[in-house]
Amino acid sequence: MGLSGLRLKFEKNGGLLPVIAQDYQTNEVLMLAYMNELALQKTLETGQVHYWSRSRNKLWLKGETSGHVQLLKELFVDCDEDTILVKVEQVGGAACHTGYKSCFYRKFDGQGLMPQGKPVFDPKEVYKNE
Repeated sequence: MGLSGLRLKFEKNGGLLPVIAQDYQTNEVLMLAYMNELALQKTLETGQVHYWSRSRNKLWLKGETSGHVQLLKELFVDCDEDTILVKVEQVGGAACHTGYKSCFYRKFDGQGLMPQGKPVFDPKEVYKNE
């Protein structure tokens, strides 16, 4: 599967487009990250979601350290062709590097942020060498 059938406006945002990752079964939003054309191409070629790490300035296979990869199930593009939605199977049950299923695990209760649920894994054990 290639990029030929996709029209995306990578140039609009400096070569990066925001990507919303959503659980394909529950529709829970798991995370927000960014893709460049290379990350999108690798995602389509492999079926495993790749992103562009802005902090490390490099291609990043989600789960390359933790093993908690995202398997692409569906890909959607918004009406402006500048945002991507990927519906994924989250292997290992956690998308967030903090160990929670979703990066959006903290809810604002009017006074502060309250964690929702429990972590799926201990990040100190998973990311020992990072």
